[in-house]
Amino acid sequence: MQSIGFLYPGYSAEDDYPTAQALLGADAPRLLVTHTEMREDAHRVDALLDIGSDDVLAAGARELKEQCDAVIWACTSGSFVFGRDGAEAQVRALGEAAGVPASSTSFAFTDACARLGVTRVAVAATYPDDVAERFVAFLASEGVEVVRLSTLGIITAAEVGTLERDRVLEVAEAGDHPDAEAVLLPDTALHTMGWLDDLERRLGKPVLTANQVSIWQGLRLAGDRTPRNGLGTLLRTPPSQEK
Repeated sequence: MQSIGFLYPGYSAEDDYPTAQALLGADAPRLLVTHTEMREDAHRVDALLDIGSDDVLAAGARELKEQCDAVIWACTSGSFVFGRDGAEAQVRALGEAAGVPASSTSFAFTDACARLGVTRVAVAATYPDDVAERFVAFLASEGVEVVRLSTLGIITAAEVGTLERDRVLEVAEAGDHPDAEAVLLPDTALHTMGWLDDLERRLGKPVLTANQVSIWQGLRLAGDRTPRNGLGTLLRTPPSQEK
C-alpha cells in the first residue's frame, strides 16, 4: 500500500489526519505524520523562518525516508513566508532529503486553485496581518487574486487548534466575498477535515483548507487519482495526471 508522509510542526490539529484517513476509505494511501521541531510557537516572521528551515525539514525527512511515496511540508506559513522562490527551494531540498516527490501546503493551495479553475479567492486567515499579507503575495505570484483578506490575529498554533466547528464555520462565512470563487483557510493548525462539506454548504462554493489541500497534494504526487466523497469539492475532483 502507498504511503504519504506529512511533516507537521508541533501539535495543534494533527488529528485532522486520522480523521481524513477514515473519510478517505480503506483503499486510500496511508497518511503518515511526523512532527517537526517547533522551537517557538508563533505566527511571527522570524519564528516561521526557523520552523521551515532546511535543517528542521531534513530531520523530519530522515524519519520518513523509505517509508513513503511522497512527502508534504504541512505548514502553510512556514513555506509562503520564504516567498515563492524560497518556498520552491525549500521543496526541492525536502525532496532531495526524502528521496521522493515533495511539495508544501502553500503550493498545494495554488495547485488546488489551478485544478478547480479558481483565480479569485477570499482568504480567511487565523494569522496576524503581516503574516497573512505574505500569503496574499505568494498567491499573487502564482496568478491567484485575493479579493478579500480577513485575519484573526492569533499568534500561536496552539490557540488556533482550539477553534471548534461552529467558530470555524463563522470565520469562513465572515471572510467570504461575492466575487470570490472559493474561500481559503490557510492554517494547518486549524481543524477542518471533519467539516469540509458543512463549510461548502454554508458558503455555497468550494472551500480550500490547509490540511485538505496538503492531503490532496500528497495523493496527487503519489499517483492516486481516485475521487473521494465527504472531503469537499477538491477531493471529489480527480487530480490531474501531471505531477
